[in-house]
Amino acid sequence: MPGMQDPRFAQAIICLCAHSPDGAMGIVMNKPLETPSFEDLLKQLDVAPTPPARRIRLLAGGPVEGARGFVLHTADWSSEGSLHVGGDYALTASVDILKAIAEGGGPREGVLALGYAGWGPGQLENEIQQNAWLSVSPDEALLFDPDHEAKWRRALRKLRVDPLLLSGAAGRA
Repeated sequence: MPGMQDPRFAQAIICLCAHSPDGAMGIVMNKPLETPSFEDLLKQLDVAPTPPARRIRLLAGGPVEGARGFVLHTADWSSEGSLHVGGDYALTASVDILKAIAEGGGPREGVLALGYAGWGPGQLENEIQQNAWLSVSPDEALLFDPDHEAKWRRALRKLRVDPLLLSGAAGRA
């Protein structure tokens, strides 16, 4: 929402990947990283081949554990450690997915996020009650389209919401 006070989440599109009574975890989908490059990251992790046969984009996935990587991807590929996110998507945090992508295989679509967004027990629910977030169903364009500038407006259009008509103040009836 426009009233979001935390600049790390201003106009953020977040894919909620896990939610339980213990808290929630998501990946910010519209904050691209220029460095490191995918190739540089593979070199750091000693993943071959270099150069890779295929690349994926890197994102700043959130303010928590910024050195930890997560690949959010289509569910046409998974490994033992993959977490299914809805029916069509999965989240994998192991090096095997990077190897598969570097070799030219792996999932049809994916992004590599460094870090994640996290909420403690009840925190996300409270923020939603305070009208800090809007919720929209994910689609491949919102998750994987490289046009990061347009994602926030596209998500609002899915809800038929004009961002110019949104108020930063919330009320209750």
